Amino acid sequence: MITVIVPTLNAETSLAATLTSLVPGAVDGVVRQVIIVDGGSSDRTLRIAEDSGADIIRSEPGRGQQLQAGAKAAKFPWLLFLHADTMLDPGWEREVGTFIERVDIGQRPESAAAFRFALDDMGFLPRVIEAGVAVRCTLLRLPYGDQGLLIPRRLYDEIGGFKAMPLMEDVDIVRRLGRSRTLILRTQAVTSAMRYKRDGYLRRAARNLTCIGLYFLRAPMPLIVRLYGMRSR
Repeated sequence: MITVIVPTLNAETSLAATLTSLVPGAVDGVVRQVIIVDGGSSDRTLRIAEDSGADIIRSEPGRGQQLQAGAKAAKFPWLLFLHADTMLDPGWEREVGTFIERVDIGQRPESAAAFRFALDDMGFLPRVIEAGVAVRCTLLRLPYGDQGLLIPRRLYDEIGGFKAMPLMEDVDIVRRLGRSRTLILRTQAVTSAMRYKRDGYLRRAARNLTCIGLYFLRAPMPLIVRLYGMRSR
């Protein structure tokens, strides 16, 4: 039913937990294929992927083109794109199975879905970030990639799929989907807070907002990439 596509680059600290969270879906028959699309890891990422039994694709680094490569190799009619540092809460497979069934039998229009955002950290600031994401998703129906993206293959192809972008590939595809074809599920996607802890919650949140603002203002992508703190790849 679902091919899960996970882009990786030196993800050894989080990948095993991400893959473990998919096991209930495999047991229920919801997950039929897992593809790891690696952008050149130098740590134990590929060993973890091999031990899990996932299909492995090697790609040039860059999340957009890694996701694109994974979609091309997918064998099943639904695609679930998931970051390598994101775990799905228990019970996700039941909600996803119900959503897929309703779309497939025509009870709801053909559409995509993302999960509710959560961070794996205690305290006030993580809850503030989560609340901000919830408001964004309620008002704008604009989930980011760390909330996953579940989409029927036919709809993915119809809108042109992921673009080979160094950044903002998640926002780009959701914009093309539009509000009416994007649902936020009840299940949480729990993302590692490591980057927030490293950079500082407020600093990282401010940088993310600045980058998304520049993207909507059509600023040059190399400028956004530099501000985000990563090399254009």
